[in-house]
Amino acid sequence: MSGEPIKPRGGDAVSAQPGGTVPQAGTSTSEDIAAFVTKARALSPHVPGAKGRLIFALDATMSRQPTWDMACALQADMFRETAALGSLDIRLVYYRGFNECRATGWISDSARLATLMSKIDCRGGDTQIGKVLSEARREAVASGVRAVVFVGDAMEENVDELCAKAGELGMLKVPVFVFQEGHDAVAEQAFREIARLTGGAWCRFDPGAAAQLRELLRAAAAYAAGGREALLRLAKTASGAARLIGQMK
Repeated sequence: MSGEPIKPRGGDAVSAQPGGTVPQAGTSTSEDIAAFVTKARALSPHVPGAKGRLIFALDATMSRQPTWDMACALQADMFRETAALGSLDIRLVYYRGFNECRATGWISDSARLATLMSKIDCRGGDTQIGKVLSEARREAVASGVRAVVFVGDAMEENVDELCAKAGELGMLKVPVFVFQEGHDAVAEQAFREIARLTGGAWCRFDPGAAAQLRELLRAAAAYAAGGREALLRLAKTASGAARLIGQMK
């Protein structure tokens, strides 16, 4: 089983469970959303000792196979990083092919996640980042999410619509850590804005740079399991954590 399909319900609003709905995103400007997020930033603080939940989202279109394989090899580091902080559950979300976007259940075992990822092959298609953000919002409301990690190299969607969805995550205090492979300028502009509106961070890693991606994933996992304090502690010794904490507000 490669994950539950995330089925469109009008436009690209999505739900991973029957009956779930996500409001249609409007066309608010990024400035309007940023102002709204600022007012909502004080809401929904992390609860100490609560189980960390991280959505791990990946672009699985055809060009991404090398990075998918690399992420599969590195995902265990996210679990290991949080061993001293408490448990971590990860929900894998990925898109590929024609209008295919899928999500797994919550996984607390790195071996199980690795097995599942090894069965998924990348397929050609357009980006579906909007569906990823909508699924993150739905899950944040339904069961609580501390952070979202997105790894990709392209953006082929309406950036204002993505910003509206990012603003909703910002209201829920769910930061999105966007890790961009390569130097696509259009993607960078959108990714930076998504990170800013959610209170997360944008970082670039070089194609095939496993060490760079490993550090970034470790830092995001530390935040998901232990909040800002855990990320601050890690930043004293790890460059990836320092890169994230330097952008988060």
